Amino acid sequence: MLSGSFGRLPVSVLTAFFISFAFVLGAPGARAQNAVPVEATTVESGAVRDEVEVVGNILADETVVIRPEISGLVKEIHFSEGDTVEDGDLLFSLDDEILTAEVAEAKAAHELAKRNFERSKQLYSRKVGTERTRDEALAEMQSSEAKLALAKARLNKTKIRAPFSGIVGFREISVGAYVSAGTDLVRLVKTDPVEVSFRVPERFLGVLRRGQKITVRVDAFPDRGFSGEVFALDNVVDVNGRSIQVRARVPNPDLLLRPGLFARVNLVTELRQDAVIVPEAAIVPTVEGAYVYRVVDGKAKRTEVTVGRRMAGEVEIVDGLSAGETVIVAGQQKVRDGAPVQPVGSAQGA
Repeated sequence: MLSGSFGRLPVSVLTAFFISFAFVLGAPGARAQNAVPVEATTVESGAVRDEVEVVGNILADETVVIRPEISGLVKEIHFSEGDTVEDGDLLFSLDDEILTAEVAEAKAAHELAKRNFERSKQLYSRKVGTERTRDEALAEMQSSEAKLALAKARLNKTKIRAPFSGIVGFREISVGAYVSAGTDLVRLVKTDPVEVSFRVPERFLGVLRRGQKITVRVDAFPDRGFSGEVFALDNVVDVNGRSIQVRARVPNPDLLLRPGLFARVNLVTELRQDAVIVPEAAIVPTVEGAYVYRVVDGKAKRTEVTVGRRMAGEVEIVDGLSAGETVIVAGQQKVRDGAPVQPVGSAQGA
């Protein structure tokens, strides 16, 4: 009988037997129960942007006040205020009756001068006319030709056209008004694209360059960002504000952005495409810096890290971690370096 057999064995042998039996059956379960449950996630890589946040103003890409080059009576206005016009479109017509007559007169005089020159040239070739007569006829023809060109140019200036495509503002005159050369008629602005003018503190001068990307926000459209690109940096630093003037262009096909708007500008000074990123909850700050707990072979391993840019709920790790590793994001206070852990809850790394 089994009981009889056990009864004849020494007490020490029985004790050793039952201890070994309990270890074999119960040790794995005991070790599993000692593992601390924690939430963990896989370290990822992604794009991180260093940005400077400043304020500025929206400007027209081109702006000009249309003025006549000659005096005259305004005969027609060919646009409505606020219209979009194209390069070369007719905006104003001045009365051209007198100038048209002057062109006709100059043309007739030029025709006569040409005929006189041809006759004097023929006479000179037959030794009948003098060289002086021929030269005077040539000079008269050339003078009449210049006068005709001048008359035509003055006539052309009665047609006032748009020098570039844009939007016309409020006109300053009406049909029938007499205007002098240089009188303000209307303002024309080009608003696609627009320019953004802003100042950046001088400490960022070393990272500023043409082609940097910006995002612009305005109060008129608070939920929308407008992308643009830096095209010019001032050649001096403002000694009063210790800053440098920067200009950027922003496409504006919908013409939503208007010159004069106050703008908030995010300027990207550096873009790192494969930066290491962890949730902010993974970071444990210390007096010396910061550390995280990595999960390695089922154990928590304390790892010192160098923190870079902080974003919404995320932190860039400059040194100490690689993408694909697993870090603890909740339960760090329950573990110590080398302690067994059991990741649960959050996305777990391999």
